[in-house]
Amino acid sequence: MDKKTIKDIDVVGKKVLVRVDFNVPRDKATGEITNDNRIVQALPTIKYLIDNGAKAVVLFSHLGKVKTEEDKAKNNLAVVAPALSKLLGKEVEFVDATRGPVLEEAIAKADNGHVILVQNTRYEAGESKNDPELGKYWASLGDVFVEDAFGSVHRAHASTAGIPAHLPSAAGFLVEKEIAYIGKAVNDPVRPLVAILGGAKVSDKIGVIENLLKVADKVIVGGGMCYTFAKAMGHSIGNSLCEDDKVEMAKKFIEEGKGKLILPIDSICSDKFGTDGDIKECGEDVPDGYLGLDIGPKSIELFKKELEGAKTVIWNGPMGVFELEPFAKGTIAVCEALANLPECNTIIGGGDSAAAVMQLGYADKVSHISTGGGASLEYMEGKVLPGIAAIDDK
Repeated sequence: MDKKTIKDIDVVGKKVLVRVDFNVPRDKATGEITNDNRIVQALPTIKYLIDNGAKAVVLFSHLGKVKTEEDKAKNNLAVVAPALSKLLGKEVEFVDATRGPVLEEAIAKADNGHVILVQNTRYEAGESKNDPELGKYWASLGDVFVEDAFGSVHRAHASTAGIPAHLPSAAGFLVEKEIAYIGKAVNDPVRPLVAILGGAKVSDKIGVIENLLKVADKVIVGGGMCYTFAKAMGHSIGNSLCEDDKVEMAKKFIEEGKGKLILPIDSICSDKFGTDGDIKECGEDVPDGYLGLDIGPKSIELFKKELEGAKTVIWNGPMGVFELEPFAKGTIAVCEALANLPECNTIIGGGDSAAAVMQLGYADKVSHISTGGGASLEYMEGKVLPGIAAIDDK
C-alpha cells in the first residue's frame, strides 16, 4: 500500500481526528443497535491511538440520511456512545454538537487518550457537499487525521476528503485491511480469480461487470439481475425483475464474456413475491405470471463446478431473495461452496452479501467481509476513491 498508515505517523500528545463508520443498523421500533460489527471493526484503530499516547481521539461518523428535522431526531449518534464505551472498556464522551464552543472546549480539555464521539456529521448541510469551510473548520480541531471509514471513502465529503486536505493523514487499520484484501484481489490476485455478482440491478454493477470481465477468469451472475441477461438471450422471464433499458448492455457483456461469463440455467419461481405463492422450479424460461426469486438446483451445481479450483473469489450480491426461506438456497449454497474451497482467498464485498454471510452463520468461514458495500463495488470497478486518494502518500 503506497499510502501512509497509522503506524507511519507520530500520535504522541496529538489530538487525532478519526473518520469511523458508525452507520449501524437499528431496530425501527426501539432505535436500538441490531448489529455492532461496524463499531467492533473500528476498535483496533481507536485502541492503538489510546495505547500510543494520543492526547485525544475525536471520532467523526454519519448515521443514516439527514434531510429533515425528523431525520435528525431519528439519526442521533448518541445511541452509539454507550455501545462503544462497553466494547472499548473505557468512557466515551458524546458531544451533541458538530461545531462551536461546546465541541471545541471538550477537545481542548481532553487528555490521556480521552475518546470523544462527535454528533452525526450529516447534521451539517455542508458535509455531503464537501464544503471547504466545514472541512477546514473540523481540521482546525485536531493535529492529525486518520481515515478508518471504508464504507464512506467512495464519497468526497467534508469528513472524508475535506479534513485531510488540511492535516497530515493516514489510513487506519480497517481501511488498510480493506485495501490489502480487495486491492490485491482485483489488481494482483492469486489465480484463478472468480467473481460472483448478484443483487437486483444490472445498472448498479455495470462498471463492476465491465472491469471484472477484463481481470477475472470467470464472472458468475445470479440474483435479480440475471433476468435482464436471460431476456437478452431470448428467454421468457415472466414477471421477473428486468431492466429493459439495460438489455442491449447485457447482450454486449454476453458477447464479450464468452467462455468467462457464467449465467444461471434454472430458477425457483413463484406467482407471488412472498412465501405463500405457487413456488416451483423453472428451467431457463420463466412462465407467464411467475417471477424468478432464486437460482435453481441445476444452477447451484453449475456454480459449484465453476468455483472448483478457484484461489481468489470476490462475491458481491445474493443469489436470490435470501431473507425469505424458500428463496435462500442459492445464497446458502454459495456460502457453503466458499467455506469449503481449499486455500482460497474469499472476499465478501459488503452490502447484502455481507449481511447474508453473517445471518447464515458463515462469517468465520470466509477470509474477509468488507464493511463497505458501495466502496467495495467502486474499488472493484477500478475507480479512484476520494477518501483514499486524500490520504498522504508514503
